[in-house]
Amino acid sequence: MSRKKSVTVRVPAKVNVQLAVGAARPDGFHDLANVFLAVSLYDEVTVTAAETLTVTCAGPDADQVPLDRTNLAARAAEILAARNGRSDAVHIHIAKNIPVAGGMAGGSADGAGALLACDALWGLDTPRAQLLEICAELGSDVPFSLVGGAALGTGRGEFLTPVEAGTFHWVFAVADGGLSTPAVFREFDRLAEGRSIPAPEASPALLAALASGDPAALAATLANDLQPAALSLRPQLAATLEAGTSAGALATLVSGSGPTTAFLVRDEESALKVAAALEASGTCRTTRTASGPAPGATVLGATVPGS
Repeated sequence: MSRKKSVTVRVPAKVNVQLAVGAARPDGFHDLANVFLAVSLYDEVTVTAAETLTVTCAGPDADQVPLDRTNLAARAAEILAARNGRSDAVHIHIAKNIPVAGGMAGGSADGAGALLACDALWGLDTPRAQLLEICAELGSDVPFSLVGGAALGTGRGEFLTPVEAGTFHWVFAVADGGLSTPAVFREFDRLAEGRSIPAPEASPALLAALASGDPAALAATLANDLQPAALSLRPQLAATLEAGTSAGALATLVSGSGPTTAFLVRDEESALKVAAALEASGTCRTTRTASGPAPGATVLGATVPGS
């Protein structure tokens, strides 16, 4: 009698400690200098052999996660199966903990997690370089979700160079509702109209601060070129940022395209204090604490249920 094997992969959220955005390209994308830091907020993606490709999701805001083939986890299974001439019939279950549509690459994480899980389930042993190619096809942030740690992303963010990073502690404030990344980029373009946009470059001071592990040094160099656009679309985020500053955060910023806001703090004790103050402020729905760098997509294990 056949048995159904399942594989579970844990995959991290990210925060952009620097997001430098260039002018819109002819293809509509923007060149980026994107310094990623993976943090210890994780989704877990489990894939199991099935009769057809299906997606389920549980956890905070799971009702906002698409369960059709537009989900990056489903697309990852489709692409990997097509490249190997096999069926994509798997059940993908996402245990969601990364904020949804929050600028922390939760959907990208699920794509990377499903890709690695399907590769293991199907015994393909796909070379890492090919997995990264598929990740780049799925989306700009997906390659980093596979790799984790800390890295500089160039191009659309998909070309990665590892960078050194000490350990940093963060608080993330989750807003009500999400923000569409394309909408934030459109607002960036609108706000930038008539201005000359320099080519994006990673800040040497930021990279040095990241490597040093000194939170005060990193606080002085954090930057996100999308923050004005996110604040333009969601002005109430300014109150959340101010609440974090008042609570003692070393630095504040919108995480990626938002609307999750990120607060760099000195240590784990400070994180708990800032998180409590943010929740008491009434300016956010909930908070999460995390540290980084965290490892990229990791196979937690494979199970074979009884017949």
